[in-house]
Amino acid sequence: MYDVRIVDAQRRPTVVVPAQTTWAQFPALWRELSGEVWACLRAGGVERGCRNIMLYLDDSPRVEIGVELGVPCALTGRVVPSALPAGRAATTVHRGSYADLGAAHAAVTGWCAERGERTTGVRWEVYGPNEPTPWVEVFWQLTAVE
Repeated sequence: MYDVRIVDAQRRPTVVVPAQTTWAQFPALWRELSGEVWACLRAGGVERGCRNIMLYLDDSPRVEIGVELGVPCALTGRVVPSALPAGRAATTVHRGSYADLGAAHAAVTGWCAERGERTTGVRWEVYGPNEPTPWVEVFWQLTAVE
């Protein structure tokens, strides 16, 4: 069971590799992009303390794969600064296997539909530590209140 709620999400600075892909290619691509970001960070002296993120800008999908980064670091290659969106969002926390993460997204979108909340299609995941149980914050951006 998921506890879904509306929050005023704060803008969070990230460093990412943006990509245009397909859903079929995405499972292999995200690992490559994440590895590229972490190689850049390690070259800049950042070894840990950055939470992994995935930002889905639309359903095509245009994505940004990277990390939250609160300290300065020289960026190289395709790694660029970005940010997670600010504003109204519906959110929940998924605990357990990443293979079941889709259930958290379905819980958020279902909750929104039941309450007449409209999503923009922009959504993101912020990954917590893997120990002892993996957990992920799931956010769906909501349209402005009319």
